[in-house]
Amino acid sequence: MANNNESSPQKEELVKVKAEKDVIESSATHSESTPSGAAKKKSSGNGLLWFVVIILFLIVLGMAGAGYWYYMQQQSASKDSESALQTTTSQLNTIERERAGLVASIDKVARTNQALESTVAELKAQNEKLTLQAESTLEQLNNMEGRRPADWLIAEADYLVRMAGRKLWLENDVRTAILLLVNADKRLKSLADPSVLPVRANLAEDIQTLQQLNPVSQSSVALALTGMIAQIDKLPLDTFEKPEDANAEDTTLSESADDWQENLAKVWRSLVNDFLTVKTIEGPVEPVLSLEAQFLAKEQLRLQLMHAQTAALQGDAGLYSQSLQYAQTLIIEKFDTEKNQVTGFVDALQNLIATDVSRPIPTELASQKPLERLLDSRVKQVFGQGASAL
Repeated sequence: MANNNESSPQKEELVKVKAEKDVIESSATHSESTPSGAAKKKSSGNGLLWFVVIILFLIVLGMAGAGYWYYMQQQSASKDSESALQTTTSQLNTIERERAGLVASIDKVARTNQALESTVAELKAQNEKLTLQAESTLEQLNNMEGRRPADWLIAEADYLVRMAGRKLWLENDVRTAILLLVNADKRLKSLADPSVLPVRANLAEDIQTLQQLNPVSQSSVALALTGMIAQIDKLPLDTFEKPEDANAEDTTLSESADDWQENLAKVWRSLVNDFLTVKTIEGPVEPVLSLEAQFLAKEQLRLQLMHAQTAALQGDAGLYSQSLQYAQTLIIEKFDTEKNQVTGFVDALQNLIATDVSRPIPTELASQKPLERLLDSRVKQVFGQGASAL
């Protein structure tokens, strides 16, 4: 549109120039037809015509320059418009992305709100349920009236008897089991209720039965055997030892050259005595222990003591006694019984053989079932009625 507007003034100017040119040509034609006396007037008209042509040419050039300048301004404005359009489009895209992010955030918040509403509803339902349970429990406690202290003492006594059974059968801890039974009897005694006397009689029977068990500590016997096992490597074995000859000749060499024959005889006797040794043994001849036999003897003794240790912890008196007796036989046959270390080891072993590690633990407590029946009638019945009411 701008180019069309620029070309229309130029066309008008060209039309004007063409019209003036026609006028000039017509006037020139008219002047040629005039007589020669008018030559002076014709030259002045040509100068004016050229002046007008130059002015018109300059005007045309000015208008062409103005049109070119206007065109360049329009191009610059068009580029600015395109840049602004691109910037606006980028901003619109950014705004669109932000809007999409906001929509996603709003959806997420909406879902979170729904989840929170569901959680709040569940919590309200649980709260109502807990409220009902609390009211029911409070009602049960009110219904128990003055029986609550007595019933809880019976429950404590039942718990102590159960714990005594676990200590007795799982850990073989008789002392702790006796203490637990005594505490259970104290709980029932504090009731001052004649109805619990049969249960207290059963508790007294259980306490008396446990007190009559073997008081020997099985763990102490096992620890004593552990100490003896650690001393096995230090015990001397009955092996061959080169005897000392009290009548041995003096093998000191003389420094005199005249005694060379005597010195030579002493060296010969010294060499022979190092290779050959004579030992007199009374009784049956036994072979000398090799290194393998020495190691085997010590390992056999260690194994028997470990068997005795296991039997002591399990209360197996037969295996315990058999293992210690076999260990004693090994010591007498394989070790040097003339040494103090071996004699002391044998004495300790005999003391352990004389120790009774058997402990016949009862398979059940006489007070456990009567106490359970008493608890059922005094406590569990009340809570059972409350549970059925729920």
